[in-house]
Amino acid sequence: MKETDPELLQRVAEKFEAIGQNPNTHLEGLVWAKPITYWDYIHTDALLSLQLQRTTLPDEMVFIMYHQINELLFKMILWEIDQVANCKELTTGFFTEKLSRVSRYFDMLANSFTIMRDGMDVAQYMKFRNTLTPASGFQSAQYRLIEFASTDLINLIDYRFRATIDRNTPYEHAYNHLYWQAAGKDHTTGEKNTLITIFEARYKNEFIRFMEDYNQKNMMARFRQLPESDRQNPELVAAMRHYDKTVNITWVMAHYHAAEKYLESSGKPAEATGGSDWKKYMLPKYQRRIFFPELWSEEELRNWGG
Repeated sequence: MKETDPELLQRVAEKFEAIGQNPNTHLEGLVWAKPITYWDYIHTDALLSLQLQRTTLPDEMVFIMYHQINELLFKMILWEIDQVANCKELTTGFFTEKLSRVSRYFDMLANSFTIMRDGMDVAQYMKFRNTLTPASGFQSAQYRLIEFASTDLINLIDYRFRATIDRNTPYEHAYNHLYWQAAGKDHTTGEKNTLITIFEARYKNEFIRFMEDYNQKNMMARFRQLPESDRQNPELVAAMRHYDKTVNITWVMAHYHAAEKYLESSGKPAEATGGSDWKKYMLPKYQRRIFFPELWSEEELRNWGG
């Protein structure tokens, strides 16, 4: 039996005494505590119980699991951005490290879309997708939060309305002119469809609070707070541009091509499950969503997504 390290015991005692706790109580608790296992720590059984099919078609399981993986990666991305946003003494090294992590997660998302594009039987997908209406990947709240946390709000406004919106514009008005609002409206009447009505009932208030919270601490805002010499560093600028392009072109186009394969498999035009005009909603050349426009040349901006 190994001898107990007195210094280690002292450090444990100091830790608990600092928060007004009796160290002996916590040490005795260790006597009765069960050893941790991988499956308990990761909650494997709970995690693997979350894939619930609506149909009997096997490839629906691929669809469900892939989207759940996406949401877990979105959570990882938000976790890293939150640390940048709320860092009281931001350094270039800390910013760069977190940006690299976020980029790696989105690289993984962009490179994984072959799972969707080539990993499901077309006939099965075209059957089980009919049970999903009006649900849509459009309704990923975490993805919307990533957008708000990455850039100035004006860059997420439908480009047709950007000239009418500034920092004095009420957040709710800005929200109603976000680029993705057009995908949930009847272009003739201006009425919102079920897809976006349900989405807003669940998340609109949270989105507006988040928009306001991140107005001065999104990734672009925090980048501007770095020393000017670092903001001119070619490697850091390249990393920012890589993130911007990966999120707003590479990943979007991977998603687009996967949708194109299935939705045009019959040779006839098809709507997304939520009823949106998916081509205009997804294609970067239409949306012109750019997180860091000041880091791109005028020609690059003109040809965005082209």
